[in-house]
Amino acid sequence: MDIPRATKAHNRYLRLLLYSGVAVGGLALVSFAVSNLQPALPGVDRATVLVDTVKRGTMLRQVRGLGTLISEQVHWIASTTEGRVERILVKPGAIVKPDTVLLELSNPILEQSTADLRLQLQGAEAELTNLGVELESQLLTQKAALAAVESEYSQAKIQNDVDQDLTRQDLLPKLTARLSQVRAAELGTRSKLEQQRVAIATRAAAARLAVQRSKIDQLRSRLQLQQSQLQALRVRAGTSGVLQLLPPEVGQQLTTGTNLARIADPKQLKAELKIAEAQAKDVQIGQPASVDTHNGLIPGRVTRIDPAVQNGTVTVDLALSGPLPAGARLDLSVDGVIELERLEDVLYIGRPASGQDRSTVGLFKMIRGTDDAQRVQVRLGRSSVNTAEVLEGLQVGDQVILSDMSAQEKAERIRLQ
Repeated sequence: MDIPRATKAHNRYLRLLLYSGVAVGGLALVSFAVSNLQPALPGVDRATVLVDTVKRGTMLRQVRGLGTLISEQVHWIASTTEGRVERILVKPGAIVKPDTVLLELSNPILEQSTADLRLQLQGAEAELTNLGVELESQLLTQKAALAAVESEYSQAKIQNDVDQDLTRQDLLPKLTARLSQVRAAELGTRSKLEQQRVAIATRAAAARLAVQRSKIDQLRSRLQLQQSQLQALRVRAGTSGVLQLLPPEVGQQLTTGTNLARIADPKQLKAELKIAEAQAKDVQIGQPASVDTHNGLIPGRVTRIDPAVQNGTVTVDLALSGPLPAGARLDLSVDGVIELERLEDVLYIGRPASGQDRSTVGLFKMIRGTDDAQRVQVRLGRSSVNTAEVLEGLQVGDQVILSDMSAQEKAERIRLQ
């Protein structure tokens, strides 16, 4: 049977309307679903971040610094006179003994002056000998005069005694006896004066000899000083150790007091650390420490804290109390850790990349059972080299990301991939 054409056209129109309605409805449904979707979370590679778990217990508070091993006994050698460097006999790094000659200097003026002083000393010594002979001769003359006067005085006394006896017997005029008495008194006075002259001459001779001897002593002291300066032109180590520095160069003209060399004792070493100024405020003398030489650990303790700050660091000296490991030597680079205190029963985590003492930081805390992490505000307390005390914002067992997340500073939530 034939079907009318109008019926077929009507059916096609209905199907077109149906398909169009379904398409419009599907498009509307898709648009609605898309409009209600949440934005995709920023993804972070799990291998690039450090995740730590919050713990409760004993937290060891420490500070760390880089430094070097230096000697506790350092000996500087300074020039005692001017001179020109002629030869350098030892290079830095060599082991020296007290009599090891490090370098040789020259000073022609000092050599000439020493020779002149030697001649002056010889002349002064000869003059002392001549003066001694001259004074001794003068003193003998004075003593001879004294002896002559004393002899005359003795004779005069004898004659006076005889004249007095004869006068009493009326055998000699009284005038003669009187004259004899006067002569004896005169000679007695002359005898006393001559004795005084001899004493004065003796003291004067001693004084003149003392002056000349003082001059000789002065010349001898000057000569010894210059001879020691001449000997010092051959610069010796003066102590045992390792030669660290020898700044002068051949041909260089040096002045008195110039540092010529530095010698250190390699057997007595200490560690000199540079601690960041912000961390050094809690360091105290006597605190225990350990030094890593990269070939072993050495226990020690804080012995000195430099009061000055240089380039944002404070210098701290550590005395080493243990045996030195193999390879430990002067100027070796080391790492040092100083123990500040032990905090009992505290909440702590690994130290965040951006965390400072007593600060509040935003950290990403892992959401349990997911790969997502939510930003939370965490208040930190005291910190150490690798750990930090947690005061608020976290609980035991929470996992947080410690790595630097400044690239996601605007995100409140991230996903680890």
